[in-house]
Amino acid sequence: MQKIFIAALAAVIVSCNSGDKKTGETETKEPAASAPMNMYGYTPVYSASFEMGDPKQAEMILSLWKDWDNGDLSLSKSKFADSVHFYTGDGSTTEGLRDSAVAAMQQYRDMFASVKSTVHAIFPVRSTDKSENWVCVWGTEVNTDKAGKSDSLYLQETWRFTKDGKVDLLYQHQRPYLPAHK
Repeated sequence: MQKIFIAALAAVIVSCNSGDKKTGETETKEPAASAPMNMYGYTPVYSASFEMGDPKQAEMILSLWKDWDNGDLSLSKSKFADSVHFYTGDGSTTEGLRDSAVAAMQQYRDMFASVKSTVHAIFPVRSTDKSENWVCVWGTEVNTDKAGKSDSLYLQETWRFTKDGKVDLLYQHQRPYLPAHK
């Protein structure tokens, strides 16, 4: 009888610990399944299923921002897909083949004597149900035209990546920079 009790107790202990994993000396629990999000009657047109993405893609977007600030988009050309769509915060759209789209963006950038960007936040995300990678970046930009007049704005940008890791889409939203309320 004692052997049966010990065997039953051992089976209970093993089954209670079956969700644990050993990682070196540290035990970790399986992540709990997340509860579905209450959508309050809304159905997202694109997705509501995201996880953190590849930090290397965020680094690529920071590199694009740096090339924009430095005024030389030719350094970024290889980071774009063969066909691109840019929807910019001023309401304009640039779409088409990479070379002509990058040339159009360079022509716009050449209107400024300098550009200085500040990144407030950047995060790569992956839509798990669409299998698409995105990078979201928030920041400010100070543009100085060739006459010396400066203008500042807040930016929110969402960049999409192809399966080959190239940028093919940009959604940019902007508003004039206003000092924070005290």
